[in-house]
Amino acid sequence: MTNGFPALLAAATPLTDGLAADLSRSWAQGRTTYGGASAALALAAAQQVGGAGLPPLRSATVSFVGPLAGPVEARARVLRQGRNATWIHAEIVGEGSVGLTASFVFMGEGGSGLELTGCAAPADRVPFDTARPIPDTGHAPSFVADNFAVCFARPPAPKPEPELSRWVRLNARAGLDPMVEVMLVADALPPGVLPLMQPGARVSSMTWQVNLLTSHPVTHDGWWLLRAEGDFAQHGCSSQRMGLWNADGLPIATGMQSIAIFD
Repeated sequence: MTNGFPALLAAATPLTDGLAADLSRSWAQGRTTYGGASAALALAAAQQVGGAGLPPLRSATVSFVGPLAGPVEARARVLRQGRNATWIHAEIVGEGSVGLTASFVFMGEGGSGLELTGCAAPADRVPFDTARPIPDTGHAPSFVADNFAVCFARPPAPKPEPELSRWVRLNARAGLDPMVEVMLVADALPPGVLPLMQPGARVSSMTWQVNLLTSHPVTHDGWWLLRAEGDFAQHGCSSQRMGLWNADGLPIATGMQSIAIFD
């Protein structure tokens, strides 16, 4: 087990507008860094720039522009600060090129009486404390084994479907801001269309939209339920819906991702 993301942040150098950090090989995914780790670093930079009075994160729009690895600089700037919401733009630059851009919206809770809850966790989910670990087949990126524990979250489907559900827990999470932990974990699954793909096919996330459904994400023993469902795949592109729940099945975040497929 590595020292994980808390150690990466602890070793980062504060900048006037962000952080200088080293995206170590333990987070590598091919030529670049695991998208959840780079997005979490951008969020940490945005939180630093936003200051102590920053409201909770409610939405993030991330673009994975190019490869990121090794020494990088995550810089952020406030676009607008209203009475109840703050918009912050962030970029991560490595080797002189932008590798990630992100737009974060931080907003306090409002007084609306409207309530709609349509993000139910899978009804047939297996409890995290009895779930079976994912076997090591040698195909998963190394960052998964280095940083996460992953278990099956649903019984196996009778035939391949464009859907993955997993219980995921960070190996090292002590001291992490809860929103940073959510961003770090929420992208940990392969594409939902993986069960339909050829073995060894390469994929690359292009954009990622995340909406936080709570201002206080908490769970039991670090376990989160993740689900990725492929909606469409054609001509080398796939669109998928994503969900994240806590150990009790309460909704924490929803998302959508565009993925390039090279098979």
